[in-house]
Amino acid sequence: MDMPESTIESLIEGGKATAGPPIGPALGPTGINIGEVVKAINEKTKEFAGMQVPVKVIINSADKSFRIEIGTPPVSALIKKEIGLEKGSGSQKADKVADIPMQVAVKVARMKKDNMLARTLKAATKEVLGTCVSLGVLVEGMDPREAQKAIDRGDYDALFNEGANLSYDKEAVKKRMKELQALIKPKEEAVPEGKEAAPEAAKAPGQKGKPKKEPKGKTKSLAKASSAKKK
Repeated sequence: MDMPESTIESLIEGGKATAGPPIGPALGPTGINIGEVVKAINEKTKEFAGMQVPVKVIINSADKSFRIEIGTPPVSALIKKEIGLEKGSGSQKADKVADIPMQVAVKVARMKKDNMLARTLKAATKEVLGTCVSLGVLVEGMDPREAQKAIDRGDYDALFNEGANLSYDKEAVKKRMKELQALIKPKEEAVPEGKEAAPEAAKAPGQKGKPKKEPKGKTKSLAKASSAKKK
C-alpha cells in the first residue's frame, strides 16, 4: 500500500535555505524536522549559489520522512552564468566566444548530474562539453570534442575525485572571453557588398522590369495621329 505523500514547492536561493519564509512556514504544519529539511536543501543546492532554484520537498505523511528534488536550469544557462557569457556564438564552427578551463565543465556537471542520464561524473562532464560545442565555447584551448577525448585518455582524472578542487582564475577566463569576442565584432559590423545599394533601389520603384508610363498628353497626340492616318 502506498504511503500518503504531500509536496511543498518553493524557489530557494542556492545554498541559502532557512527556517524562515518561504520554506519554513510551509513545512511547519507537516510536523517534520525543519532543520533537517533546510540542511538537506542547502546541501543539494550549494553549487547553485546566486541562482534561484526550484525545490520540491516530498513528505511521507505517515512516518514523516522526506526527500528533496531540485529543478535545474539548462546546461547552457549554467555555463553562461558561471563565466558571465551573455550569449553563445551565432557561427559555432567559425567564431568562438569563450575558452573555459575543465574545472567549469566539471562544476556544471556536478550541478546537473542528478538530472542527466549519465551514470558517472566523467560521463556527465562529457555531456556538458557537448553543449560547449553548440555554444561556440573552447575548453582548455581545445575544440570540446578534443577535450572529450582527453577525458577518455584520463588527462583530467584528478578533477573527478570526491572533494577535488574546482577553483580557477575567473579573471583570466573573462579576459580571454573579451579577446575572442573582439575578433568576432569586426565581422558583425562589416556590411555585405550590395547591401548599401538596396535603399537607393527602394527609392526608385518601377525602374526595374516595369514599363514606363507615357505622359497623358503624349498618348492623346499619338492617338490623334493614328486616327488621321486611317482617314
